[in-house]
Amino acid sequence: MYSEKVMDHFANPRNVGEIEGANAVGEVGNAKCGDIMKIYMDIEDNIVKDVKFKTFGCGAAIATSSMATEMVKGKTVDEALALTNKAVMTALDGLPPEKIHCSVLAEEAIHAAISDYKRKMGEEVPATGCTGCCSGCAKSADEHK
Repeated sequence: MYSEKVMDHFANPRNVGEIEGANAVGEVGNAKCGDIMKIYMDIEDNIVKDVKFKTFGCGAAIATSSMATEMVKGKTVDEALALTNKAVMTALDGLPPEKIHCSVLAEEAIHAAISDYKRKMGEEVPATGCTGCCSGCAKSADEHK
């Protein structure tokens, strides 16, 4: 059911915890399954210097949080903002269809943290125009598959 990479990131998650004094924090949740992800970032000179997460949820939620944090660490803010749930799923060698929402939450949590950072830096952050499939993005449920 799950790939070896998903199982590895679930059993040995990377970047677990929180960053004291983080200058970027994003929290998202999915009311249907109860998963909650919180991402903490330390951004310096437009680079994600450190990133950690706390996730309450299933193994896939933990694995996608772990992989997403690995994928954005060391990246520019814009590169991190370009992270998609599809990229997270690909990096994990796939997810079962019923767990795709976990990768969507990971994407949304990263985006929420970056939006928080941009607001703190005085940048205007546009509304996402959520369609209701998840918790704050502008894509339909079908677009996430």
